Amino acid sequence: MEMNFAVQLILLLGLSLLAIPVCVLLVQAMAAIIAQHHATRLRVQRPRIAVLMPAHNEAGGIVEVITSVRAQLEPGDRLLVVADNCSDNTAELARRAGAQVTERFHDQKRGKGYALDHGMAHLAADVPEVVIIVDADCIPEAGALDMVARAAAHSGRPVQALYLMYSPAGAGPMRKIAEFAWLVKNLVRPLGFQHLGLPCQLMGTGMAFPWKLISKAELATGHIVEDMKLGVDLAREGRAPLFCPEALVYSYFPSSEAGSRTQRTRWEHGHMSVILTQVPRLLAAGVGAGNGALLGLALDLCVPPLALLVLLCAGALAVSLLAWAVFSLWAPAFVAALLVLAIGVSIVAAWMQYGRKVISFGELMMAALYVLGKLPLYLKFLVNRQVEWVRSKRDTE
Repeated sequence: MEMNFAVQLILLLGLSLLAIPVCVLLVQAMAAIIAQHHATRLRVQRPRIAVLMPAHNEAGGIVEVITSVRAQLEPGDRLLVVADNCSDNTAELARRAGAQVTERFHDQKRGKGYALDHGMAHLAADVPEVVIIVDADCIPEAGALDMVARAAAHSGRPVQALYLMYSPAGAGPMRKIAEFAWLVKNLVRPLGFQHLGLPCQLMGTGMAFPWKLISKAELATGHIVEDMKLGVDLAREGRAPLFCPEALVYSYFPSSEAGSRTQRTRWEHGHMSVILTQVPRLLAAGVGAGNGALLGLALDLCVPPLALLVLLCAGALAVSLLAWAVFSLWAPAFVAALLVLAIGVSIVAAWMQYGRKVISFGELMMAALYVLGKLPLYLKFLVNRQVEWVRSKRDTE
């Protein structure tokens, strides 16, 4: 009897922890379905902006990105490219395309955070009102820079554009599933929280900051998900990021398996590290201070990558069913089944409202193969996690 009680208690405690991210995802998906967002032009004077673009060996596509950015600039605005540790002609191409360029080389301090810090020091000689960070492989749609700049100037807070990644032409179902998972992470979830008046995470590109805010931020780090860290740091200061879904910035997943694997490892290992190191402290700080924005960001961050969450729920159900068979404990199996149902409802609801243009229902049903294919990445986190920033290989290389 005592053994049964102990096993049930342990299982229910573990399921309770797992229920937090599952419930957050469910709430976000349901809120996103009923959310109504319309592009509205803020009636505030357009601030003077500087677009800061970190670039490492981006010769293959930087001209197209610079062209799209320059088309949205007004007199007095600037576009500064930081050619960071480049071994190709990124800097030369950027100058020819009409951008201001500063080059940076350092053998040890490598990564996007150091490039951003270098660029901010360069911008300080002629201070803009708003800084917008755009990655050198991301294209902002027409009007995107104007919208996030006005929103940042009006709110005094960081503003995150909608950042989507598309599958390359001719991509198979696994890449389309990855595109759908990205859509859930970067559109459905932040849109749901926006509808509830809660902040979003920073996504690394399409981010606008008032100068007074970003100039004080700690950027010179080699953190592999520097955007998440920056969002957490600013939220602690009472400046949690706002979501601007009307402004779109987009890029493409690498076609090569090596590029995709590097990209996924950096993003997902970094996210899991943030969950372990930042979320407990953020939750405590949000509850202790009665800060809803901080608590909301902590809850959003606690949701792991979608494939991992599915794996955890499936594993919890399997263990709970085993406990039912061995110890006749039905309560954990019932709770685990509810969690599996909740995550299934969240995914299907997100697909019906936002994902049908990305992936067919038949392709979505192949997600089990996609989830199992991610298992080595998650096991690697346990034995040899990535802790340094590594750039993904581009298709042009």
